Parts: sequence; C-alpha cells; structure tokens
Amino acid sequence: MKLSRFKIILGSLLLVVLVLAVAASIWLKPYAPDAEAITAMKGGSGVSITDSPDWIMFEPQQALQPDVIFYPGGLVRPESYAPLAVRLADKGYRTWIVKMPLHLAVLGVNRAGGIIEMNPKQQYVIGGHSLGGAMAARYAAKYPKLVRGVFFLAAYSDAGGSLKGTELRAISLTGSDDGVLDKEAYEQAKAYMPAHTDYVQINGGNHAQFGSYGKQKGDKPAERTPQEQQTMTASVLTNWLSKFPAE
Repeated sequence: MKLSRFKIILGSLLLVVLVLAVAASIWLKPYAPDAEAITAMKGGSGVSITDSPDWIMFEPQQALQPDVIFYPGGLVRPESYAPLAVRLADKGYRTWIVKMPLHLAVLGVNRAGGIIEMNPKQQYVIGGHSLGGAMAARYAAKYPKLVRGVFFLAAYSDAGGSLKGTELRAISLTGSDDGVLDKEAYEQAKAYMPAHTDYVQINGGNHAQFGSYGKQKGDKPAERTPQEQQTMTASVLTNWLSKFPAE
C-alpha cells in the first residue's frame, strides 16, 4: 500500500517536471541566429565546424594556444555566435561554443569541464556574452587551475564568480550604445576582477551585436554594423590571446 502511494507521488512529481520543462521551452523562447550566423555555420575558408549535442567546435587548420570556450548569452541560441567564432578560428584559435540547458548558462555552469576533460593538456581561456560571461567567471573561480584567462562581452562577474586575488588574466569588452547592460552593477563588479584586467569599449557598439541574432529587447540602436562590431571584438580578443605565453 505504501509502495503504491510512493509510486503515485513519484509519478505525479515526474509529470509536474515534464510539464514545467515543456512550458519553459514554449515561454522561454530563445533568440534565433540570423542569416549571417546560419551562413557562418557552414564553415569554409580553412575553418571546419563540428556540431555536437553539447558544443559547437570551430577548428582552424593550424591551432594556436589557447583554445577559447564560449558561453552564450541568456536565451540566445549558440549558433548565433558562429560569425564571431569563425573570426577567432580564422586567426588560429580553436573555439568552442557551449550548448546550455534551456539556453541559460546558469543551468550549465560546469559544462566547460566536458571540453577540458577531452584534452586536459591543452590551454584554455573561458568567457562569454552577457549572462554567459558571468557564468563563465563562476566556472573560472571554481577551477582557476584549468583556465588561463576569462573574457567578458557586455558582461561582468559577481560575488559567486569573484576572480579577485587569482593569477588569471581577464578582458572586458562593452559597447558604448549598450541598452541592456546594468552600468552601475558593471562598475561595482570591477571589485571582483583580477589585477590583470583590460577594459575596452567599442564606440558605437551595442549589446546584441556581440552575437548575430538581430535586435534585443531593451537594447539601443548601434552606430556600427554587426560586422564591424564583431570584427573589432575578434581583433581585440585575438590580440589579448596572443599575449598568453606558451607552456
């Protein structure tokens, strides 16, 4: 009798979880990749692409150190960052875009670990856009020996991802026309950044154009084109990556 009741309760809980998951997939509709992102997902020009259930890898013909692990922004499909990833891979940096549960990095903070476990001798930096950047910092704060640096695109760390006092290098990129980033919280979050942090502002850039998924609610119009902003972003990041000494 008690066992039957337990099975009924368990079955009811599983049903509730299933309903919530279905509801979340309907209501939490992610931003979809635009035409440029879809084209970038085809690869070419010396960059090959592997699309797996857990990540998308952009492989250059000759890879430099370190690899780049990228966490997408909240409710943004990973393919939306393909144009930026192709630009980084074209400069020689193997780039991994991590796929997140329900497109929310807060639900998959430790997913970089699966990539690092495949080749633990490789060097890595981790980072991401918006929510993805904050969650990447949490991973780096938890496993500072597994990555060499952290990059933030329209993002900032929090107390749970404090990098203060670590030997990690960091770089933060923002757009001058960003209408989504909480500027006050961003300034306060500098207290959680490591000593070796570079801050770069892209004049005329906004929040959404670090990716390729169209306009984002609450964002401001950008004075630059998405292509210009992403080219500048890739240039700044590759310059930063080039300064990591080989080990």
